[in-house]
Amino acid sequence: MTSIARRVGTTIALAALALGLAACATSPAATTPSGRIRVVAAENVWGSLAAQLGGDRAKVTNIINNPATDPHDYEPSAPDAIKLAGAQLAIVNGVGYDSWASKVLSADDNPAQTVLNVGHLVGVAEGGNPHRWYSPTDVHTVIDRITADYSRIDPAHVAYFAERHEIVVNTALKKYYDLVDEIRSRYAGTAVGASESIFVPMAAAIGLDLITPPDLLNAVSEGGEPTAADKAAADAQITGHRIRVYVYNSQNATPDVQRQVDAARASGIPVTTITETLSPAGSSFQQWQVAQLVALRQALATSTKSSTTTTGK
Repeated sequence: MTSIARRVGTTIALAALALGLAACATSPAATTPSGRIRVVAAENVWGSLAAQLGGDRAKVTNIINNPATDPHDYEPSAPDAIKLAGAQLAIVNGVGYDSWASKVLSADDNPAQTVLNVGHLVGVAEGGNPHRWYSPTDVHTVIDRITADYSRIDPAHVAYFAERHEIVVNTALKKYYDLVDEIRSRYAGTAVGASESIFVPMAAAIGLDLITPPDLLNAVSEGGEPTAADKAAADAQITGHRIRVYVYNSQNATPDVQRQVDAARASGIPVTTITETLSPAGSSFQQWQVAQLVALRQALATSTKSSTTTTGK
C-alpha cells in the first residue's frame, strides 16, 4: 500500500471520527447501560487479555479480529473511529504498529478517556520492535496496567479486578508461562532462524540464538526488501545446517520467505509458524500462544533428536 493511500485512509477516518463524535449521545466517561467499562482494543491480541481481566465488569471490542488483516496497513472505518472515540479505555500497541489508531484518538484528545499505549508502557520507542505480545515480560506488564486502569475507572470494583488479575496470571496463563520456562531450560542457546523480527522478543525470552541477519528480519517485517547479502547469509545458514529450527510468520509469507521455508524443509530442518494476530479466529491469547509454543517445542525436540541420531552414526 502506498503512503498516499495510507494518508487518504487516515483522512477519511478522522473526518468520520469528527462526525461520529458529534452524533454520539454518550460520553466516554459514562459506562455502558449494563454498567460495564467500555474498552476498545486496536488488536484482538491485547483485547483478549483485556476481556479476561475485565470479566463481567468490562465490555471489550476489538477493531482487528480477522487473522488475515495486516495491522500495519489497516485503514479505520467510520464505525471504528466512533468506537475508539467512545471508549473509556482504549488500548493501542504503539511503536508505529497501529499509528492509525493513535491518530484517531489524538484527533479527539478527550481527557476523560484512558489510553493505554503498550509501546510507551514498556519503554519501546518508535523504530523499535513493535511485537510486544511476544515478550512474556511485557505481556505481564500490560496485564498489570490494564488491571490498574480498570480499578481507576471503576473504583467500586477494585477487589473484583484484583481477583480477575490473579485468575488470569496464575491460572489462565499458567501453561503459557510454564512453556516459556520449560523451553528455555531445555533449549537455551540453540541456534534458530526466522523470517522476520516478530519472533525476536520470544526468542530472547526463551534464550534461543536467533542468528538470521537482523536487517533481514526488520526488512521483511516492515515490508521492505532485504539486501542480497543478507538473503545469501540466511540461505547459507539453512543449507549449511547452522540453524536447528526455522520460524516464520505465516501471515507474511513473501516469495523470499517461502523460498527459505522450502529450503529448510528440503534440508531436513523443522519449520514452525507464528502469526501476528489470534489464530484461529476466536482463540484466546493463551490458546494461541500455547499452541505456537507447543509446536516450537516439538520442532526443537525433533531437531535435537535428529542431531543426536546423526552424531551417533
